[in-house]
Amino acid sequence: MVCPIEKVSFSLGDVYLTPGVLDALEKSGEVPEKFLFMHESGDWGILGEDDKALNDEALRSGGRVLSAYLTGKGAKLYVITEADRSATTIMLAEEY
Repeated sequence: MVCPIEKVSFSLGDVYLTPGVLDALEKSGEVPEKFLFMHESGDWGILGEDDKALNDEALRSGGRVLSAYLTGKGAKLYVITEADRSATTIMLAEEY
């Protein structure tokens, strides 16, 4: 028997990319949409279980949502959606 998976989706608002993440994505040959899609669909990436649970709660209560991913070249980036869902920023971990 297959159990349905609840679809996660929330507004990203305006999307911003830092200069560092633009450079990292260019070097890895990846596009920001890849990471935005994972973030918006509830794939929190390489976060620990506690942080993933905080994101799940944020979706219910309206808090900030944060995901972390590695590019194909190993650069760590964060995707952060503000609590009011007005904006999402993609930045390198060292820019956080």
